[in-house]
Amino acid sequence: MKRNIAILLMTAISTIAFAQKTNYNLLIGTYTAPGKSEGIYTYNFNTTSAESSLKQIAKGTANPSYLTISPDKKFVYAVNETGNTSSVSSFKYDSKTGALIFLNKVDSHGNDPCYITADEKNVIVANYSGGSLAVFSRNADGSLSEAVQVIKHTGKSIDPKGRQESAHVHMVKFTPDHKYLIVNDLGEDQVYIYNYNPSGKDKTLTTKKVLKTNAGTGPRHITFSPNGKFAYLVHEFNGSITTFSYSNGSLTKIQEIGTTAKDFSGKIDAADIHVSADGKFLYETNRGDANSISTFSILPTGKLKFIETVSTLGKGPRNFTIDPSGKYLLVGHQYTNDIVIFNRNKTSGKLTDSRKRIDVGAPVCLVFN
Repeated sequence: MKRNIAILLMTAISTIAFAQKTNYNLLIGTYTAPGKSEGIYTYNFNTTSAESSLKQIAKGTANPSYLTISPDKKFVYAVNETGNTSSVSSFKYDSKTGALIFLNKVDSHGNDPCYITADEKNVIVANYSGGSLAVFSRNADGSLSEAVQVIKHTGKSIDPKGRQESAHVHMVKFTPDHKYLIVNDLGEDQVYIYNYNPSGKDKTLTTKKVLKTNAGTGPRHITFSPNGKFAYLVHEFNGSITTFSYSNGSLTKIQEIGTTAKDFSGKIDAADIHVSADGKFLYETNRGDANSISTFSILPTGKLKFIETVSTLGKGPRNFTIDPSGKYLLVGHQYTNDIVIFNRNKTSGKLTDSRKRIDVGAPVCLVFN
């Protein structure tokens, strides 16, 4: 009897502690040149009030535009987007203080890395200008090995403005079952599906299938529904979203939907796309002349139903994220040097300005821990 009471008491304490969790680290990747950013920023974010406060800055790392946290939350990996000197950096991460301690830096094996992902074994990077992806093993101390595999794409497509004169790998993302890696190539108008063998070294990735997207649209980012049954691919050049059903490494197209008004004639430059944790809503941002974020409801079929498009209240929206409570959506603006915090209605999905801001130089990537 006493044992049962003790178990119930511990469960109650754990539940209360979880319910009272209101402060999270927000890590921000930035461009340090040109601009006022000094590196990677760690802020405390309060999910009750949307108030934020600076905890740490990891200085001395050039253009850490995109970053990821290891699954065990002990390490952070960041790209250094510096043209032909581009690299990938590893850091030991103290989640209590928000501090990042530099471990090592290795060649990214391609110019201008723009996306990075990590699991227990490897770190994988997408090199935009280089048109390549590179796989790095994680050492026991969290540092990175030299690249164990580099894959170079060599195709092109039809964009008349020169953005598809060669391959441009824009994203590397694991499928929900973690058996495959999705690689979007904006320059080729293709989506690669690679088999993933975490211990495969120079054969970590092998080609399973290549999907051709609509010519001249530029596939940029992809996201999955929480149940793993659907995927949503946003195209940079026209802002359209392709909906796929997903199963065992296969993507099957079921819908194509736009994110701008039919009479919109400006530059779109789609940026980012995410699904809310409850799987009910999808959000997508456009840069260029649009500077907007669109909200869609997700139907039981996986298809999208348009709700609204609103201004992001800044210029150059890049990555955005929904906070752990689901009450707020944060958008980083590269050119107005701020993060705009929106209230998010969990029932309607709609966004309203909280009037809260985080002032930081050229924010590009936002990651909650």
